[in-house]
Amino acid sequence: MSAVVDHIVGLITSQEGFDPETFDPDQFIRQFDDDTLQEMYDLHVREEDYKKFNRFKTLFPDEGPFRRQLYPKHTEFFRVGKKWRERCFMAANRVGKTVGGGYETTCHLTGQYPHWWEGKVFHRPVRWWVAGDTNETTRDILQTELLGEVTFDGARKTVDGSGIIPKDCIGSVIWKQGVQNFVDTINIKHSTGRWSKLSFKSFDQGRKSFQGTAKEGIWLDEECPEDVYSECLMRVATTRGILMLTFTPLSGMSDVVLSFLPADMRPTAE
Repeated sequence: MSAVVDHIVGLITSQEGFDPETFDPDQFIRQFDDDTLQEMYDLHVREEDYKKFNRFKTLFPDEGPFRRQLYPKHTEFFRVGKKWRERCFMAANRVGKTVGGGYETTCHLTGQYPHWWEGKVFHRPVRWWVAGDTNETTRDILQTELLGEVTFDGARKTVDGSGIIPKDCIGSVIWKQGVQNFVDTINIKHSTGRWSKLSFKSFDQGRKSFQGTAKEGIWLDEECPEDVYSECLMRVATTRGILMLTFTPLSGMSDVVLSFLPADMRPTAE
């Protein structure tokens, strides 16, 4: 019980505005019996678990300090997906590009579209690729953002569901050979009761690794080589699918960057 008491006291004293001169947490705790303290502790643990394993439902809310209204570029990016097959979220570092890409990817994989959604909608499970620069950065950034940390369920290696994709939507995993703890393909539960398939790739695997079957969607995080981009366009050509890019243009005026710039922003030859 001492651990439970210490946990509750820690919660009280960590609150913003806590003043030990006006509030004695130990005296507050003494007015409750052990059963009540345990109930308080269990309730808090359940609330924390819900927030940890249901990040998707906390993003872009109607109200509060992170309300959707404060992210007009993100919501515009989502909205224009209804019209455009190719989209690019090109912006500075640390502005939430990856969160935006991960959020939309989760909507399509799970079929769980928020009430305010005006973008592209798929009415069935989807086949989806997510790719970054290298196997390692894709694993450490994109895989973690979507699926959470690698863990074990008994002897079975899996992911803990602390990413954007809700824990209760995560299914069986096939692990990539040759790269530790890197998911190759994972089943994601769709709202229809069937399964979407999410696969992870990287640009350093080369264009040929992006050949293959049709996909409903592809999300490329970081600027990719032009030949990889062209190959990805072929994968969504027959499915009425979408191709999303989210990156900071660190390579300057590359062909991929130029393809998304309006004519009046493109450099002219002297």
